[in-house]
Amino acid sequence: MKASKIAYKPVGMAVGALGGVLSGAIFKQAWKRIAHEEDAPDATDEFRSWREVLTAALVQGAIFAVVKAAVDRGGATAVRRVTGTWPG
Repeated sequence: MKASKIAYKPVGMAVGALGGVLSGAIFKQAWKRIAHEEDAPDATDEFRSWREVLTAALVQGAIFAVVKAAVDRGGATAVRRVTGTWPG
């Protein structure tokens, strides 16, 4: 295993956790603007429609994927700056 991959492991884990928190905060704000509600519907909320539940899941998944890609890419770029090699 390359040294850059080993160096990236702890960075990737820390950055991944930060990305999860960040994506959750972004989703919460996005949902407030989209639905004009404080909380997104849970899948098991019997008083919410399929459309509401699936729309919330779609928005949350899209935000999570974009934030994860941005955070992973940023972490890999930082490792390359420090070590001189790409960790992937």
